[in-house]
Amino acid sequence: MSEVAISLRNVSKKFSANGGPAAVDDLSLDMNKGETVVLVGPSGCGKTTTMKMINRLIEPTGGSIEVDGTDVLAQDPVELRRNIGYVIQSIGLLPHRTIRENIATVPKLVGWDGGRIDKRIDELVEIFELDREFLKRYPSELSGGQRQRVGVARALAVDPPVMLMDEPFGAVDPIVRERLQDQFLKIQEELKKTIVFVTHDIDEAIKMADRIAILNTGGVIEQYATPEEILREPANNFVKQFVGVERGLKRLALTKVADIGTDEGPVVTSSTSAAEAIKEMERLDFHWASVVDDGELKGWVEHSALKRVTNVSDVEPKPFSAYVTGESTLREALDSIVTSRTQVAVVAIEGQRYKGILTLQRISKEILT
Repeated sequence: MSEVAISLRNVSKKFSANGGPAAVDDLSLDMNKGETVVLVGPSGCGKTTTMKMINRLIEPTGGSIEVDGTDVLAQDPVELRRNIGYVIQSIGLLPHRTIRENIATVPKLVGWDGGRIDKRIDELVEIFELDREFLKRYPSELSGGQRQRVGVARALAVDPPVMLMDEPFGAVDPIVRERLQDQFLKIQEELKKTIVFVTHDIDEAIKMADRIAILNTGGVIEQYATPEEILREPANNFVKQFVGVERGLKRLALTKVADIGTDEGPVVTSSTSAAEAIKEMERLDFHWASVVDDGELKGWVEHSALKRVTNVSDVEPKPFSAYVTGESTLREALDSIVTSRTQVAVVAIEGQRYKGILTLQRISKEILT
């Protein structure tokens, strides 16, 4: 059974003293240790307010919030925040301090000595693959993506068990954003922090979350489930409309090629005769075949090219324009299929070791199940 790290019970927040509607009204939610819970919903649904009540940047009007079994309202708010990582869209780096000094901010506040701080900075540089030259620079000397990585590193400086992330990748361009998301997922796979992540983007929520809480006005939870469960069985019309019409395609981003397996496809070797290769293609109703020697993918040859030669080795194999691996998502495989002349996704692993092919029919079956 999973251990609960953050528990919200009947939490509410009213900003108006004269009877206006609550920003968050009677919200209850448990978040498991080591999981990333994404709060997502339309503007005004209370997602950011909910997150900020966890570290008391916003004080709740009612209810209780516990982090690792301790009531946050019973703690000194400054000490509470020092032990919870916090990342925001605008990054929040101190412009008059170097990157090293920025990362060292919270460790100094909690009383770490210089040696321990230096050791931790070295660890974070390695984890986030930061250029050591960055440590001497000021925030204005870094790109937006670089500053964002430093902001996340700073939030992890004292190795907090819990992190709050408020649209952390929203201020960078789409290409950098995707790169930062991928890097953070890789880091989280190793660190297993408990993360509360706020976004307005359902695609980002699906990619980043172990569980998603879809909120409506007043912090009403319309559905709290895994991305797969939400895409497969949305709880109601609000969730359906919020997720959008491409639920099947979105599910492809959650499934890896290795999860559904591959077909062998037409395979020949360089020493195969042209006649045998043609026979194999026609047996499987393909106009081409992969050339694989000792497990290594060499490329592909066309049916028409083999009619003029004696052996497969008489034809120069064409390189595949792209291939996927077992770790690739079905969405990536689908992209490979629609852009490839072979009309399939070829699956290979390190060193071009051939694993098989993935067809549109197999992916379609996955969408419909």
